[in-house]
Amino acid sequence: QVQLVESGGGLVQAGGSLRLSCAASGRTFSSYNMGWFRQAPGKEREFVAVISRSGGSPFYADSVKGRFTLSRDNAKNTVNLQMNSLKPEDTAVYHCAARSGLVVVTTPAEYRYWGQGTQVTVSS
Repeated sequence: QVQLVESGGGLVQAGGSLRLSCAASGRTFSSYNMGWFRQAPGKEREFVAVISRSGGSPFYADSVKGRFTLSRDNAKNTVNLQMNSLKPEDTAVYHCAARSGLVVVTTPAEYRYWGQGTQVTVSS
């Protein structure tokens, strides 16, 4: 089992940057693929980015590719999402999630563990 706590959200102007962090409890963090998802008001939760257990080859949604960078530090049990060139349409609650197994997936229903989320608001 793993518990996840996100931090780093806030209010930023369009074009600005934020760095979200997700801290995980437990001794088996390196056995989980870690994903970030976001949910805007009135919309379904959508995939943002995912990173494998080893930290190699992060995969991004087309909407954030080239602007967001996902990384993890297995020694510190953390995963970080650097968000640059933010747009108003990036406004949402951002959640990190953990999924065990070999396969990296982008479907929210496949993830068992979720953080409570952190609000990101981008003003125009």
